[in-house]
Amino acid sequence: MHAEETIREMIRSHPDVRGTANDALVRCIEACWACAQACTACADACLGEDMVDQLRQCIRLDLDCADVCLATGALASRRTGANEAVLASQLGTCALACSACAAECERHAGHHAHCRVCAEACRACERACNDAVRTVAH
Repeated sequence: MHAEETIREMIRSHPDVRGTANDALVRCIEACWACAQACTACADACLGEDMVDQLRQCIRLDLDCADVCLATGALASRRTGANEAVLASQLGTCALACSACAAECERHAGHHAHCRVCAEACRACERACNDAVRTVAH
């Protein structure tokens, strides 16, 4: 089963959701998990580069983005009760972190394939967060 299908199935099985799932939010959760993995791996790959001193900011933004994406995916996965204002704010924060990380990785993408892949994951997550925030009442 694909990760997005698992996420959708888990949310639909929640008693407070009663079989429905916000598709934009499901795509966002998936994008957050994928981005967190890409950012973690990119930071690690940057540490393995000979010019690691020139990649410090990239590593910092990778790690910050990974943490924000993990927190966002967790918040978006919770369906008991309501905390829409916090979720909307977190989605905005995640989009901002992804944008900053993508911009930094794009600076290095010509020399490091891991930065190119990470930037693509960050841009996808940024778009998914922006799409999802429009579906959350706040």
